[in-house]
Amino acid sequence: MNVMAEKRTRAPEFPEHLTWFNVDSPICLDKQQGRVILLHFGSYCSIHCQHVIAELTHLENKYRQDLIVIGIHGPRFPGELPDAHVQKAINRNHIRHPVINDPGLQLSRHYGVRGIPTTVLIDTDGFIVGAVTGDGKRNQLDKLIGRLLFRAEKPATDHTRSYALKFMPEPARPLLFPGKILATDKHVFIADSGHNRILMTSPQGHVLHQFGNNNAGFVDGNGTGAAFNNPQGMAFADEYLYVADSGNHAIRRLHIHSNDVVTIAGTGTMQAIPITAYSANPLRVNLNSPSGLAIKGNELFIAMTGSHQIWFLSLVTNTLQLFAGSGREDLVDGASGKAAFAQPSALAILGNTLYVADADSSAIRAVDLHTRHVSTVVGKGLRHYGNKDGSGTVARFQYPLDIQADQQHRQLWIADTYNSKIRKIDASNHLVSSMSLKHRLNEPAGLAFNGDTLYIANTNHHEIIRINLRNGTSTSLHVDDENNGL
Repeated sequence: MNVMAEKRTRAPEFPEHLTWFNVDSPICLDKQQGRVILLHFGSYCSIHCQHVIAELTHLENKYRQDLIVIGIHGPRFPGELPDAHVQKAINRNHIRHPVINDPGLQLSRHYGVRGIPTTVLIDTDGFIVGAVTGDGKRNQLDKLIGRLLFRAEKPATDHTRSYALKFMPEPARPLLFPGKILATDKHVFIADSGHNRILMTSPQGHVLHQFGNNNAGFVDGNGTGAAFNNPQGMAFADEYLYVADSGNHAIRRLHIHSNDVVTIAGTGTMQAIPITAYSANPLRVNLNSPSGLAIKGNELFIAMTGSHQIWFLSLVTNTLQLFAGSGREDLVDGASGKAAFAQPSALAILGNTLYVADADSSAIRAVDLHTRHVSTVVGKGLRHYGNKDGSGTVARFQYPLDIQADQQHRQLWIADTYNSKIRKIDASNHLVSSMSLKHRLNEPAGLAFNGDTLYIANTNHHEIIRINLRNGTSTSLHVDDENNGL
């Protein structure tokens, strides 16, 4: 725990002009005395801040009336500034506590917060006790909360809060925040992430199978007898669909005919530090929010978003090992072990190159499959982002979450998420261009390319868009929920 001051400092009240979410009225700290308060400073695009949300949910459930959690969203990208974005992020991450949008980082300055995620502790008398930085600190926070409540001079005998929770749920739709998608000649696979399931549909959208029971969980089984938690990237080979089960820190394998779901890597527990070892038993390895997959031959490549690395799983020897990335969050090119990524979120293979959508650096990276040398196709660093076409050295993205390869035309399709655009990169000269669409996109997070059709997960609008690349026409994929009770 980092002590913020040698003497006790009263927590400053919140400015009146900031927007609140999940409550019926702004919260006054002075009226909450008798309870421990946790202020979670973070940006919801950060994988580490997303981890903290899950940790805080556990603490909220444990301490209930004796603990108040308040999220303070400090945007890192321009796309995170609007209140509408924050509301979507709250619903996508299933946040049930009050949240403040702090676009100018005013509260961060008031509380002396310099990095995210940071959790500030306020005792039952309204004084700042200290701060905990980073994720994976649930047990430490648990002990501190228990200690503060035990020593409380003013216990919360009156459990009536000065505010009421008030949520703004998403409209009822067949899909809820669909993430990654994958298309073959016969099927479209949709990671219906908000519903914690995988849908297998026909190219016209008729649901053929559902994997997962809509509730977050970590259960192997058959069809809806299985459970996922925020499934994302997928890869397909030999009648098996491989899924990056991000919220469970695991890799799952689905058989599309028997509907069986089995775990092939991960324990369900997050690895808090970068992975550096080779493992002959992937089921005993703690992974860290895998989000993207790509397959070549018998090797399954994994974008390990939480540890900022690329791993690969041999489907022949059943071994798991590091492919590229030191684990440091940065944009650094070079040899495999010294290179650095920043939340790699999706993978695509074109020829002998593995391309990476490196979300937090707003970059597209390339890894030579033979030498494992890492280079940058588009992007400059963690603080460089934008919305600009042109050559790879001048083009800019803003938090791209997916990438797909067009083998025939040797080009890459990018879901430029916070610019709400689809971009294209010519693999031969790295020229970047933007796609013109009639559909209005809202933070697209998934793409699938097959033949002359491009599928787009229009994530915040809860829909899949189908683009005919020959004539430019676009239609929404009607997901048929007739037999699935969606």
